[in-house]
Amino acid sequence: MLKLHKPQFNDLWFRQQMLSDEETMSYNHSWDGTISFPEEVWNDWYNYWLVNNGDLRYYRYVKNEEGLFLGEIAYHYDDEIHHMIANVLILSRFRGKGYGGQALDLLCDAAMEHGVTVLYDDIAADNPAIQLFLTHGFTLDHRTDQKVYLKKELS
Repeated sequence: MLKLHKPQFNDLWFRQQMLSDEETMSYNHSWDGTISFPEEVWNDWYNYWLVNNGDLRYYRYVKNEEGLFLGEIAYHYDDEIHHMIANVLILSRFRGKGYGGQALDLLCDAAMEHGVTVLYDDIAADNPAIQLFLTHGFTLDHRTDQKVYLKKELS
């Protein structure tokens, strides 16, 4: 059973580690792979995502029964497409164990609790996570050569 953890500022080392891990971020090859998350940006990031997030952003770590951080879940309002976009990221060494699906379900539950009625995601067309989203109630909204746009109506 997974648990959600609202990160404290001093927990951001985990996000830095996860985003810099090449295997974990391999799904992101279409958008340059790993992502830099240096300590000098932590304060602004933390304030934006966890302090002054309003109804437009939600962010949590995912922990297992032993208390180990496995990944992150989030959603945010995308000004460009005018939808709430979902994010689920599980460390590569924990993939294939059902954690991604559980994390996605927890994200959908949290979104519903916060009044979100529809979640979207845009996923690289070659990312195997598309099947995970489809299995957990998302449907194909549309696709391009580069991305697949998925949608889930929450009830």
